[in-house]
Amino acid sequence: MKIGLMMGDVPGAKNASDSVDAIVAVETDGFDSAWFGQVFGSDVMTLIALAGQRTSRIELGTAVVPTYARHPFAMAQQALTVQSATQGRFTLGIGLSHAPVIEGMWGLSYDKPARHMREYLAVLTPLLTEFKVAYRGELFRTMGALQIPGATPLPVMIAALAPVMLKIAGEHTAGTITWMTGAKAIETHIGPKLRAAAAGAGRPAPRIAVGLPVAVTDDEAAGRARAGQIFQMYGQLPNYRRILDVGGVPGPAEVALIGDEASVEGQLRELASSGATDFFGAIMPVGDDAAGSMARTRALLKSLVGKI
Repeated sequence: MKIGLMMGDVPGAKNASDSVDAIVAVETDGFDSAWFGQVFGSDVMTLIALAGQRTSRIELGTAVVPTYARHPFAMAQQALTVQSATQGRFTLGIGLSHAPVIEGMWGLSYDKPARHMREYLAVLTPLLTEFKVAYRGELFRTMGALQIPGATPLPVMIAALAPVMLKIAGEHTAGTITWMTGAKAIETHIGPKLRAAAAGAGRPAPRIAVGLPVAVTDDEAAGRARAGQIFQMYGQLPNYRRILDVGGVPGPAEVALIGDEASVEGQLRELASSGATDFFGAIMPVGDDAAGSMARTRALLKSLVGKI
């Protein structure tokens, strides 16, 4: 299982260069990958393109960019530019986001999200692989081609938790990117449905990239209480609430990887055994020494690269 970190704007960053410095440090530390969520901060594909100029090995991916705010033609144009800037090390992760964001914040329709994703991929995928598209559907009617210097075909993954979305992911993409999804749900729900869909479509075995909060601490109870506070909202969003229920856990605190070094390593190995091909950790602080806590967690994850 590849091990990476969840990245984004660095706390206290003065500008984008500070965040790029942090990405460079992830490569220097030997991690396999760095993944970036697109929420309310910087445009993460811009950060990745900048980091691509200062890195040479690490995989850089989005986890994930919401689809509704970007036409698939514009998404492909930007993604292929980033692929060129990173010398072929970019993985595009996209997702539907959530109704409160799409409807409540952006004022767009979240009606029939599965249809939206199918048609979105019908436009996006040919552009990412063949650099041209001719598609007419209910939502998109797109024809055109892209000519981006240095661009090469790149993989796309989608955030998929529900059965219909997992079927789409397996049939049409390189795999799924999950958040707040524990080992039990990966083993019994995500993996079987995703692999069956990929096999039925004659596609290679799909990737399952799992993002979870992680903290190395000697006080597991305090760590889980802290995770419950920080990530409480994810237990209330319907998409995550359903996958937590599939895993048989009451909330985000129970799927976070928390404990001492031996315990967190064991939880990571359980994830790998459940079918996860990639892990990216959202390091969270526990206790009064936030910097020391996060450094301890990072040191453990760094030590396990290539060993799980």
